[in-house]
Amino acid sequence: MKTAGIFFSLFNALVFSPFSPLGLTKDAVDSVELSAPEEVTATLGGSATVSCKYDLRLKYNTKYWCKGLVYYLCKIVVKTPRNRPNVRSLIADHKEEGVFTVTMTQLTERDESMYWCVIARSGIDIYKRVQLFISHTAMTPSTTTESNSLLTATEETRHIWPICFPFHVCCSWWAHLRWILLFGMLACVASTHIAVWRMTAAGSV
Repeated sequence: MKTAGIFFSLFNALVFSPFSPLGLTKDAVDSVELSAPEEVTATLGGSATVSCKYDLRLKYNTKYWCKGLVYYLCKIVVKTPRNRPNVRSLIADHKEEGVFTVTMTQLTERDESMYWCVIARSGIDIYKRVQLFISHTAMTPSTTTESNSLLTATEETRHIWPICFPFHVCCSWWAHLRWILLFGMLACVASTHIAVWRMTAAGSV
């Protein structure tokens, strides 16, 4: 019974951990407080503007734009109030409208990545992922993507890590590593359970 309890504890940790391949991301929980477009496509050399809508109760919180495949390892590009110069990125917080916008200009291929709309708060920050794609095909003069309505938690729970990003990021080493760790931990738990069962059987003889 003790090993069964250990098994279920590890299973719950794997399922609900933000780094687990089966874990729900934190932004699914806070989707009613913050929404952003899932994907944005902009032209090489052009600009892109992303609008992140939030609950008005958070209008005085610090907002920032972060770059990186994993939120916990992302690098802040720009934040409010703007405390450092950034010649190609600008963030503006429209408190009365409950939305902050991020504009990136002079886009290069290196700008194509996963980004995060983030609202700082005590405890755990609220964040939403935004995938930016850079296109070599001519598009409209300006690319502006907005989220017109707040997404519900039910809609967001469909997005579970790992995400198989298109082409060059698809099936990355990180996704493989997480699956290897998952099966390795399950194998350890199973081995422990079998060993305890054999010792109990031997003792009862």
